Amino acid sequence: MSYDDPRLAVVYDVDNPDGPDHDYFRSFVGGATADVVTDLGCGTGILTVTLARAGRTVIGIDPAPAMLERAAARPGGRGVEWLLGTSEQIAPESTDVVLMTGNVAMHILGDDWHRTLADIARGLRPGGRLAFETRNPLARAWESWNHPLTERETPVGRLRESGTTSPPDESGVVTTHYVNEFVEDGLIIEGTQRLQFRDLERVRTDLTSAGLEVQHVWRDWHRTPFSNTSLEPLMVFETRQSATRA
Repeated sequence: MSYDDPRLAVVYDVDNPDGPDHDYFRSFVGGATADVVTDLGCGTGILTVTLARAGRTVIGIDPAPAMLERAAARPGGRGVEWLLGTSEQIAPESTDVVLMTGNVAMHILGDDWHRTLADIARGLRPGGRLAFETRNPLARAWESWNHPLTERETPVGRLRESGTTSPPDESGVVTTHYVNEFVEDGLIIEGTQRLQFRDLERVRTDLTSAGLEVQHVWRDWHRTPFSNTSLEPLMVFETRQSATRA
């Protein structure tokens, strides 16, 4: 979904509050030697601002200006460096930890995914770490993503919304067509969201090819190990920059 409209950025905040996923990522950062942390696809910065502390540089990167505007205005927003863009904004050997949260990895499709992993691997300092989550295609989450027209109250007014989702294509890309209408002024925002599902071995291969060594794969935010036969919808990857990276 596009969050370029400021009101949709507010709705995003409502729909994606702080929770167990943020607790996990904070713990991951806390367990690393991290003078510089980069939150790639930071959205409105709900998690990002909580990572800032004395002696640590936190960078939030997002391609949506409305999201970054809301992030910068958030309490604690002045303690973060906000950058508009993608992984290309990560300078070589500039960060100790990179995070991709909120299914950011699934929004990055095709060759852009491989370029993103390469940018991250180049951007990590020696021994640097990456953590992100993605969805397990064996759980077939897309089957519950068709939403008939509903209406609800939000902090920016009443919102009507609906969505129709197609099964994954040959590349594992699931497409959702959505319609959002703000009732008070009749503004309608229509668009398409595409998410790419990748199975465990495919993600492992992609990470290894980029020079990132998989250390752990979890099936929940409590660090329960994931297996090839797991049907749980979540896969959480922890990786380290490979010592053999070219």
